[in-house]
Amino acid sequence: MELNLTRPICFFDLETTGTDITKDRIVEISILKVFPNGNKESKTWLVNPEMPIPDQVAAIHGITDDKVANEPTFKELAKTVYAMIKDSDLGGYNSDRFDIPLLAEEMLRADVDFDLKNTVAVDVQTIFHKMEQRTLKAAYKFYCDKDLEDAHSAAADTNATYEVLKSQLDRYEGVLVNNIKTLSEFTKRKNSADFAGFIAFNKEGEEVFSFGKHKGKKVEDVLETEPGYFGWIMNADFPLYTKKVLTSIKLRKLNTKL
Repeated sequence: MELNLTRPICFFDLETTGTDITKDRIVEISILKVFPNGNKESKTWLVNPEMPIPDQVAAIHGITDDKVANEPTFKELAKTVYAMIKDSDLGGYNSDRFDIPLLAEEMLRADVDFDLKNTVAVDVQTIFHKMEQRTLKAAYKFYCDKDLEDAHSAAADTNATYEVLKSQLDRYEGVLVNNIKTLSEFTKRKNSADFAGFIAFNKEGEEVFSFGKHKGKKVEDVLETEPGYFGWIMNADFPLYTKKVLTSIKLRKLNTKL
């Protein structure tokens, strides 16, 4: 079943130096952009992470320091990547928990004001786990009856993710709705204002802290009664996107007082 699209969707996959969203860097990014008329555009870039790639990580995805030594940095690629995805929704495999948060960190480090306020995201892994509980390789075999060759290659994983989602729509026709916004809601694991989940929404749709001594308290109230908490978070090892969301809440509160 082909996707029912009202705007483009970009399926993407990252290969990285590790799994720490705040510290690790992208070494390869592949994007498959699918348009409402069925046309597709695909781009893959190797990226110099400006830090060593651990041997145990290189053994998984096959990308070594030598392979990316002469490749552009993400800061050099950021505007090109953003231009490709900015008008699109996003799709990926485990993207809600890893790829999107890490991409956001890289964009913000590159001074690109990356924001998903008008974007929805579909995590194909969540559909798979809710329905079958498997890995991408098994998902590709289960849904598409194909063997995933060159696994952990960003391009291979990206195309497999796209094919799996289309097959999921066929298999679960009548259960899954062929609509990107609806699929995004189905795959959303938690209702958070930031990717990392440090700032959540309560039942009234208000931002609350989801950790620490102020867990469950409204962010606006904490910033007003304990303004030093804002400075602590901004200077601590929190993701850049979390800090961006927190700053936005603070500015919004200040503007309401003017």
